[in-house]
Amino acid sequence: MAADAHSPLAQFEIKPLLELHPFGIDATFTNASLIMVVVVALITLFIVAGMNKATIVPGRFQGMVEFFYEFIANLLQENTGSAGRKFFPLVFSLFMFILACNLIGLFGVFTVTSHIIVTFALALLVITIVTAVGFIRHGAHFCSYFVPQGAPMWLMPLMIPLEIISYLIRPISLSVRLFANMVAGHVMLTVIGGFVVGLNGLLIGFGVIPLAAIPLIFALEVLVALLQAYVFAILTCIYLNDAIHLAH
Repeated sequence: MAADAHSPLAQFEIKPLLELHPFGIDATFTNASLIMVVVVALITLFIVAGMNKATIVPGRFQGMVEFFYEFIANLLQENTGSAGRKFFPLVFSLFMFILACNLIGLFGVFTVTSHIIVTFALALLVITIVTAVGFIRHGAHFCSYFVPQGAPMWLMPLMIPLEIISYLIRPISLSVRLFANMVAGHVMLTVIGGFVVGLNGLLIGFGVIPLAAIPLIFALEVLVALLQAYVFAILTCIYLNDAIHLAH
């Protein structure tokens, strides 16, 4: 059911742009699909523009690209060690995609990361790769990850299922954290913006209060957008470290 046009949730409505049904499969191109394509294109242009004519003394774009590169490289090194370097493309791509989607959504564009299906797909990708890495590196011994060290044997029938459930919940917690923060922030901006319009229409003086709050909330949302991309990236690094350096 479509949201009311005046509802703060209307901004999250997915709208079909091009109906596609190959082999009976619904592959409709939507506004969410369009924004994801645009985000990938913008990130590609940003990196190409920054590194196309790289110099010893970096320019503006080159400096920004190098900053993000070093930031993710250091994040991986600190959390996974040298063995995690091969996963740099994964973590860098996830960080840049989530960051770009979060930031572009603050300027009236459809916010892709406000939909749980998108954030869950990203989180599921991470957990699938982490699990595959664990089994490839350690074989069946990776299953020992679900056996708590030091726990008495009589507790194992209870502890092992709890550890497995905790592991399987990771993509849910990872995706809900990002999705919930994006929805909450955008709804707050929309509601307060509505207060400004409504109060100015009645009592102009009272409209100044929410109007003054908008820049502060916007700045907070920029911080949240950056923080959520960072949290997603660092948790990915931590999960990779668990799979690479099996502690059990």
